[in-house]
Amino acid sequence: MDEAPADDIRLLVQGVVDYAIFMLDPGGRILTWNAGAEHIKGYREDEIVGQHFSVFYPPEDIAARKPDLELETALAEGRLEDEGWRIRKDGTRFWANVVITTLYDEAGNHRGFGKVTRDLTERRTAEQALRESEERFRLLVQDVVDYGIFMLDPSGHVISWNAGAERIKGYRAEEITGQHFSVFYPPEDVAARKPDLELETALAEGRLEDEGWRVRKDGTRFWANVVITTLYDHAGNHRGFGKVTRDLTERRTAERALRERRRLVWHLVDAQETERRRIAWDVHDDSIQAMVAVGMRLQLLADRLPDKHRRAVRAMDESVRTAVGRLRTLVSRLQPPELDGQGLAGALAGFLDEVVSGWGLDHVLRDKLTAEPSPEAAVTAYRICQEALTNVHKHAHASHVDISLSTADNGLLVRVTDDGTGTDAGATPGHFGLIEMRERAEAAHGWWSMTGAPGTGTAIAFWLPRVPDEHR
Repeated sequence: MDEAPADDIRLLVQGVVDYAIFMLDPGGRILTWNAGAEHIKGYREDEIVGQHFSVFYPPEDIAARKPDLELETALAEGRLEDEGWRIRKDGTRFWANVVITTLYDEAGNHRGFGKVTRDLTERRTAEQALRESEERFRLLVQDVVDYGIFMLDPSGHVISWNAGAERIKGYRAEEITGQHFSVFYPPEDVAARKPDLELETALAEGRLEDEGWRVRKDGTRFWANVVITTLYDHAGNHRGFGKVTRDLTERRTAERALRERRRLVWHLVDAQETERRRIAWDVHDDSIQAMVAVGMRLQLLADRLPDKHRRAVRAMDESVRTAVGRLRTLVSRLQPPELDGQGLAGALAGFLDEVVSGWGLDHVLRDKLTAEPSPEAAVTAYRICQEALTNVHKHAHASHVDISLSTADNGLLVRVTDDGTGTDAGATPGHFGLIEMRERAEAAHGWWSMTGAPGTGTAIAFWLPRVPDEHR
């Protein structure tokens, strides 16, 4: 192949703008200058030719004789490659990759040095940002103590370990690295191939989430939430699995205690309702019927007595009638018969007309139900509304109360709103009646809340599932 003419080579070198390509004499003074050198370093050719190339080095490098040492090394070894800070004409620094090559003529005489410089500032900044990001991520993963975060190779052996994993599982990194992650599973899960099946599922679906018992180094068990994620490199090759473990033992224990407490509260409420029904039946079937019979006999007796005694007997009859009315009101409160015949809205309407009206409270009942709640939910809602209305009567100093019934989230949503004195926002309900309302709602696996502000009234809202929880 013919060699390229010298003029073509000169044109090539002069036209390159991404590389500074220039020549130094044996003493390090600049002999040639190309467009790339002007672009990178900022000097025009007429400004820089003849100057020593050390002008491109920062003061600390000059003080350390770095330019001279680089020429000496290039002369001894034929070339030198270096990366470091260099200085532009305007005094700013840039990160440079520099190659210095020793040049000889055909007779073997040393003619100087060829110098090629690339500005790698942007690449170095990007690489440094990436390293810092990776370091921050590494520190984040390593120092998290509430989560066990570690990596498995494709076959399930531990290849990384963080502080959280050591705290939760009890193994130090040097103890567990290289072991198969099945060491964390109880014997019955290992016998059922659960660790292998979880990796197979994660590989097939990309991730897997599970909760169950795991085993610490000391043999104790803890309840864990586990997420396994399949990891691939940039080329799409399967590199292993990421595993995040949380110790939920305390939360599970608290949830079980809460469920047990709610179950006990529900049983107490149920026993209370049963006792109320029994008392209501006893009062209705025995006391009321007996008093009605007494009243009838007093009426017959009054008709037969002289006038001077008739008035007294009829007064006694009126007292019996009043007592019967009060007992019937008591029976209605103990076990509202309207719940069976007219549903929740009808029972509340009866309570509002018979009781709340007597308190001088204006009231509105809004029935937006699209499905009748279960008998259990209806009784619970009725009792909470009774207590809420009683609180309005005793404490709110209200003139109006609004009750809204609606179907929401496959359950019953009730709001009781008044125009009374209100409550402090965010105040924790401490009154026994408020606590009873909340516990009734939560025992039925619903929720209860109270909102308001001084002078703006109070709103009580609660929700109950339409179908009782079978595990209650």
